[in-house]
Amino acid sequence: MLKKRIIPCLDIKDGRTVKGVNFVDLRDAGDPVELAEIYSREGADELVFLDISATEQKRKTLANLVYHVAEKVNIPFTVGGGISSVEDVDILLKNGADKVSINSSAVKNPQLINDLVAKFGSQCIVVAIDAKQINDRWIVHLVGGKVPTEIELFSWAKEVEERGAGEILFTSMDHDGTKNGFANETLARLSEELNIPIIASGGAGNMQHFEDAFKDGKADAALAASVFHFKEIPIKDLKEKLQANGIPVRL
Repeated sequence: MLKKRIIPCLDIKDGRTVKGVNFVDLRDAGDPVELAEIYSREGADELVFLDISATEQKRKTLANLVYHVAEKVNIPFTVGGGISSVEDVDILLKNGADKVSINSSAVKNPQLINDLVAKFGSQCIVVAIDAKQINDRWIVHLVGGKVPTEIELFSWAKEVEERGAGEILFTSMDHDGTKNGFANETLARLSEELNIPIIASGGAGNMQHFEDAFKDGKADAALAASVFHFKEIPIKDLKEKLQANGIPVRL
């Protein structure tokens, strides 16, 4: 059985790691390179870096940061934010990223997914989907959750898979930063309808929430930020608990 992955997420703004609630009220959480090094040592399976203001400010993700992270860590890491072309991805991969995450640019230009997969392979193309429940429908949002679309989560996720993406990173905006648990019912439906891995994001508050995401949500990986950044959940302890409760993880 494939091992479940634990992924710390570092949201980057102006070169610093930040964390908010429901995508707002950001506070500083430390230096991203230092945090990456710590998580790599503590047993994280992968890392995700999201330049959360890159799309909004029409900037490119900092290739410089990627280079410095690659120097310090020996686990795979994904970079996202402001990526809108084959050239953007080429620069990031050449600087040491293992995967890239696209979100707003994929919705605006779905052909980008096909183009990136054709050039770099599906294994390094992650499509992030930020969605929020509106009138009992999960609606996809863009630009760091600020811009709602008319697109429904499950149909978009299916299209993303059909276009060749290797993974989906699903963030429930309703759960983000609340520490009340992941959107497990929605995760389970995504996992049942799709054949590619689903990364759960949004809502981790305690170790039980991770276990629930894997057992009830059928997620392939669980991503979290503040519980790791502010040392509320040690990664080693979390993995030992998951293993003890029958969830396969890499120790």
